[in-house]
Amino acid sequence: MTFAGLTFPFAILFRVLTSLLLLASEPPLPKGPDADAHGWISTTPRDEIRPVFSTTNSGGPDQQPTLVVEADEREGLMGTWTKVLPVQGGKTYRFETWRRSSGIETTRRTAVVRLRWQDKNGASVRRDEPSFPTYRPGDIPQAEPEYVHDQPDERGDWTLVAGTYAAPKAATQVLVELHYRWEPSGRIEWTIPTLIESDPIQPRIVRMATVHFCPSAGTTPAEKCQQFAPLIKKAAEQKVDLIVLPETLTYFATGKDFPEVAEPVPGPSTDYFGKLAKQHNMYIVAGLVERDQHLIYNVAVLLGPDGSIAGKYRKVTLPRGEIEAGITPGHDYPVFQTRFGRVGMMICYDGFFPEVARELSNNGAEIIAWPVWGCNPMLAQARACENHVWLISSTYTDVSANWMISAIYDHAGIPIAQAKEFGTIAIHEADLSKPLYWQSLGDFRAQIPHHRPE
Repeated sequence: MTFAGLTFPFAILFRVLTSLLLLASEPPLPKGPDADAHGWISTTPRDEIRPVFSTTNSGGPDQQPTLVVEADEREGLMGTWTKVLPVQGGKTYRFETWRRSSGIETTRRTAVVRLRWQDKNGASVRRDEPSFPTYRPGDIPQAEPEYVHDQPDERGDWTLVAGTYAAPKAATQVLVELHYRWEPSGRIEWTIPTLIESDPIQPRIVRMATVHFCPSAGTTPAEKCQQFAPLIKKAAEQKVDLIVLPETLTYFATGKDFPEVAEPVPGPSTDYFGKLAKQHNMYIVAGLVERDQHLIYNVAVLLGPDGSIAGKYRKVTLPRGEIEAGITPGHDYPVFQTRFGRVGMMICYDGFFPEVARELSNNGAEIIAWPVWGCNPMLAQARACENHVWLISSTYTDVSANWMISAIYDHAGIPIAQAKEFGTIAIHEADLSKPLYWQSLGDFRAQIPHHRPE
């Protein structure tokens, strides 16, 4: 075959023409007027699921330039804006971007922002310290992506996505990823992200305690409450910040029915524990029986160091005995801010179901206080591990029963401190500012919102 006086093998010409046709058929890489200036690169796992990328000059809440991703009506389109930014290993950085979205039902799964620590060659680096989960404890894990979360700060229809992170000592750069995932007919805009060196992350130390005690003497709520005072005092002498008492402690071994011991909240029992909380400058979680007009609830009450009620949770999942006794279930999963972090509460039978602990975790709980008459201790481990929360259980069950224990579970699900003898307490100190890093999973807690299904 002859072309311009030259002879080409047909097979070679065919391959050349085919390549040109393929290039012509690929969707173009749309760029706005500032795309090159800001140095952001658009990527996709496969060109056939590529969304449309563009930029604007002044779309943000303060008229900042924005990076845009849009999907057509097809399901499953995926694309990412990326850029490598320099960092100094061992330093702490504040990341911020503002996001606006439209046409998206599940923003937490569709609009995902990640940071990937790298060396100068673009390879992943390792964390600075070993990690001690149940899987490969003691290893120094690879620095898996950081997942940046939405913040409560909003400006109109713009949401702040931000976080503060310590760069591993081996890192010299960070790859910033702004993801669009899966939903059809949606649009996301991000303002040009900023990464600014900041002060080191401050520790958030909390000393947690659990009580292992059966208040056998007495038949009145007041007599039951008073029996916990010496144990609370003992915890205070060891500088405890949060102590958890068992379930329905004003009902236990009274010989009375729930209505006979039920009290309003606030009421006499919360007043009593509130005074102890103020006296000892601590938070106390007490399991009580609440009366609210004609209704009775199994409740856990959080008393604050100022003596006031800092929070209340009404047990959501009721065993058949409580249903038959006429107790009403609650329906909310509140989480309460304390001086050291966010605390949620669940009660006994709640532990048999993953939904309660998960909803508390979804609402931001870092610690779950769990007054519990009895439960499978493996489920306690599961609730802590699957949500990456600290869990504090306080039970009436004797350790010889090989059933529920009074313990503090770390966010890997390990019972790290246990009170084994009745009339004792167990204490553990933790830094809530430190994530738990797993091999291959990284900070799993940070990933839960972006990965869990509807």
